Amino acid sequence: MAETSEGLTRRIARFVSQTRDADIPEFVYEHAKVALLDWYAVTIAGKDDPLVLKLTHLANQEGGNEQATLLGQGVKKTASQATLINGAASHALDYDDTSAYFLGHPSVTLFPSVLALAEWRGKKGKELLTAYIIGFRAGSALGSFAGLGHYLAGWHGTSTIGHLASASACARLLGLDETQTTHALGIAATQASGLKRVFGTMCKPFHAGKCSQAGLNSALLAAQGFTSAEDALEGPQGFFDVLGGDKNEEALATLGHTWDIEGLAQKYHASCHATHSPIEAACKIVNEKGLPTDQIKSITVRSSETALSAAHRLEATTGLEGKFSIPYCVANALLRGNTGMQAFTDEQVNDPEVQGFMKRISVEKDEKKLTLEADVEVETNAGEIFSAFSDILQEVPALDVKKVKLRAKFEDLVSPVLRDRKTEEIRDAILSLDTLEDIGVLFNA
Repeated sequence: MAETSEGLTRRIARFVSQTRDADIPEFVYEHAKVALLDWYAVTIAGKDDPLVLKLTHLANQEGGNEQATLLGQGVKKTASQATLINGAASHALDYDDTSAYFLGHPSVTLFPSVLALAEWRGKKGKELLTAYIIGFRAGSALGSFAGLGHYLAGWHGTSTIGHLASASACARLLGLDETQTTHALGIAATQASGLKRVFGTMCKPFHAGKCSQAGLNSALLAAQGFTSAEDALEGPQGFFDVLGGDKNEEALATLGHTWDIEGLAQKYHASCHATHSPIEAACKIVNEKGLPTDQIKSITVRSSETALSAAHRLEATTGLEGKFSIPYCVANALLRGNTGMQAFTDEQVNDPEVQGFMKRISVEKDEKKLTLEADVEVETNAGEIFSAFSDILQEVPALDVKKVKLRAKFEDLVSPVLRDRKTEEIRDAILSLDTLEDIGVLFNA
């Protein structure tokens, strides 16, 4: 490998441990607060998902000290258990954010561990946000270094890169030095895993909680002097040697100079992000042309190998499978217009009208496409053909627009659980988190 990557593990550790709060621009903190607003909402909404209840039952059997809160459940578990459960809850609905740099979903790997650790250790709001920002940037650098080769090999980047990002964030929050952080990264790297083969099952959201938990525990162990290889990422038979990837050296050049967070894409459909460009392009055609759905003969979606390796299900019979099915997501959007949580139940997926419409939708791989972009072509019964393009990762709203959209999403997901007054209290606390000495309001729901 080139000389610039020889000290990759320590290079990341130096960034994590030595970057000053003052080096982080104020707008980055604003993006982080908006990210937390979105993460908190989808976590509350996912708190009763069956996989979350199973993990909570396991934690009840294990017992342990009460250190950190299970959001929306009004109980405390160990920090490690809370990280696992809140992380799984936040990814259970697949309604969370995505970063192309990160190769997946950053916030579900980062906020579970830093919130649990901050609550347990009594950290301030700005300390929590700084840890998230540092972990996010470390993860985006490593995800960009890995490149699509890592993801297309079958690794779930949210999980593999998420182990390292969570360890980075927790090391920062604990105030670990460069050597301790190097070991934390190595401890996390040797645990990293997560297979895309399990998409559409309970294991995908389990990945989010598990990698966040592993990152927390890695930093806690490193703080005690637990050691690991100091070249665990770049060394022979290390993380990138074994798990593979493009090893893009240029991805590291801007570390400490740019932050990538302004490109973080939140979701406004409750399904795999690879389904969003097809949804947007199909809806654009139907809405602009005023096409009744009964006049549509066929729909062809052309997207990348990356997108189709994630949203790979051509058929769906459960709500979970529907989240990873482009034909279902497009059919549902065109027939019902509601792409929120209510669209992804077993009953909705098995609706005969939707299942019939799905048969008109075909999905093709376009070798020229790289990430989540999609072309959609609609042919009518009269033989007319209309087309549209969407690239959801390049259509991220500006920060002020994000705030408006995500405040509405927050209220929609949180109010039914916590009621209006508490919802407003927590929303306002999150949006002013960098000024809060006591973050207890986030947990007193």
